Amino acid sequence: MHNGGTPWTLAVPTGGDTLRQERLTRDLHDTLNRTDGLVVGFHDADEPTERGHKGAGVGEVALWAVGSAAVARPASQVLITLIKEWCAKERHRKVVVTVGADSIEITGRPDATQERMVRDFQDRIVGGDGPEPDDDAA
Repeated sequence: MHNGGTPWTLAVPTGGDTLRQERLTRDLHDTLNRTDGLVVGFHDADEPTERGHKGAGVGEVALWAVGSAAVARPASQVLITLIKEWCAKERHRKVVVTVGADSIEITGRPDATQERMVRDFQDRIVGGDGPEPDDDAA
């Protein structure tokens, strides 16, 4: 399915409207797929999309995405930015991003609290892998 980097699961919740979910998920896929450094695909129907689930479920569509392991922090920032921009096209759009056991919901109209939660999420998922700014540099 995917090689390199930590896989992200991207689900577009639509309150049970499977046709809308499929249309929006395919649109998100097309948006992310145009970006260099990201590899995006659809989860297999038999493959779990969330921890504790046996599969994507009937009518449930989800994506996986990975970036280059060597640039974990920049790839995660690019992916989050693209998802935020995609959600902003319609205020009711949402994407649930899951990495390992951690997840965050990104909406089309984020407030300051959600922005802070997204930054905290990014910090948790990349850990100490990315380059940290050197405050002592002259």
